[in-house]
Formats: sequence, structure tokens, C-alpha cells
Amino acid sequence: MIGQGRESLACVNPLPVDTTEDVRERGASVALLPVGSLEQHGPHLPLTTDTLVASAVAARIAQAHPVRVLPPLTISCSHEHAAWAGTVSISAATLGAVVSDVAASLRASGTTALVLVNAHGGNHVLRNVVQEASVGPLPMALFPVSEDWTAARRAAGCATSNTADMHAGELETSILLHTVPDQVRPSYRTADHVADERPYLLTTGLAAYSAGGVVGRPSLATADKGRGLLDALVVAFEGHLRVLAGR
Repeated sequence: MIGQGRESLACVNPLPVDTTEDVRERGASVALLPVGSLEQHGPHLPLTTDTLVASAVAARIAQAHPVRVLPPLTISCSHEHAAWAGTVSISAATLGAVVSDVAASLRASGTTALVLVNAHGGNHVLRNVVQEASVGPLPMALFPVSEDWTAARRAAGCATSNTADMHAGELETSILLHTVPDQVRPSYRTADHVADERPYLLTTGLAAYSAGGVVGRPSLATADKGRGLLDALVVAFEGHLRVLAGR
């Protein structure tokens, strides 16, 4: 089994185990909502990859900061992956409405800020939800943003960029090798596919640029890089937390 015996972050079960008493005693004012997806991730990663990544990031943040981690949203806007079996999507309007409803419920119960820990790049609507919240009653943040991922790649020693390593590549595979190595299949070593230019992706879907569903170099992935990525994201999160505190 790949990665057997490696130290890993406990995120095999992304569902929080808190009781209502735990939540009351902790009294966290900031909530984290992991947002994943159910979409193809090449021949080597599970359909739930984005949910596992978002949950791992949120769990690692919760080890360092007094936040409340909510259960993840596991299906989102994956229409660009519809050509592959197993992919399931909801509309952007539905995703936005769900997040807004969750935010309203949290505010009513005393939460002062909500962070959307998003691991699927196709969830463009989340940017608008957070943008609108900047003038609303419950401040929100979207995390990680592109700059956070770039800094995390650099700190972890990744060789690829956000653009080149778009899907099921070095970054995502590394995080899963660190956190849930049993979910990574050996074919990651030979699944590399380079497609840096994707000008019509939103119109055509990913299948026009990758027959196997991969854009990036998963062969470069390691568990150590996965650990480094999560550690770096914890550091990056501190900036977002400071901004929310100022609100």
C-alpha cells in the first residue's frame, strides 16, 4: 500500500465529532466550511479528492487556531468534468444559496465570521458570495486564494505552478499522500499530462485538453510536500484571520 507507515494527518473521516457541549465550551467565533466536489481526478485519485483536501486544510488550521470546523460540502460546481464517469454537479446558484443559508444560521447562533475553505477551482460563485458578504452582516473569507497556494507550493518545494498543475497533479496528490495515502493509486507515477494553454476551458470542459483528466505532474508528488503544503497554509491563514478580526 502506498505510503504505508508514514505519519499522516487524521482526516480519513472528514466529519467533525464534536458534541453540542464541545461546541459550547470551545466558544469559537470563526467557523470553517470545507467545500469540496465529486469529480474525476484522473486514474489515481478518488472522486472525493477536493473534499479530502479541503477537510485536511481545515483540520490542520483547527490544530493551530480556535476555530469551529463544519462538515464539508461534498458536491459543488464540477460541470467542466462532466465527460467523465462519476462526476456529479449542482448549479452555481444552488451552491451560493447553500453557503448563504449556512452563513445565516451561523450568524443567528453567534458566529462572527465564516471562512470558505475551498478546494475546487471551478467554484467561481464562491468569490461573489464572499464579495457580497463584505457589505453584509457576517464577514466571510475565501481560503486558500491563488496567492496562498503559490506561497505554499514554494514553501513545500513543489516544482510546478498553479497554472501548470491545475488538476490531480503534484499538489493534490502530495496532500493525499500525506493525509490518506491508501486513497492514492500507484498510477500517479505515470499520469503526468502537460496542458498549460487552456483558453476555452469554460466553454469546452476539461476533456478538450486532457483525455485522462489530469493537468499537471502527479509523478512529482511526495508525502513530505503534502505536509509542507498544509504547514504553509496554516501560516497563510493567519493573515485572513487578522482581516476578519478587524471586521
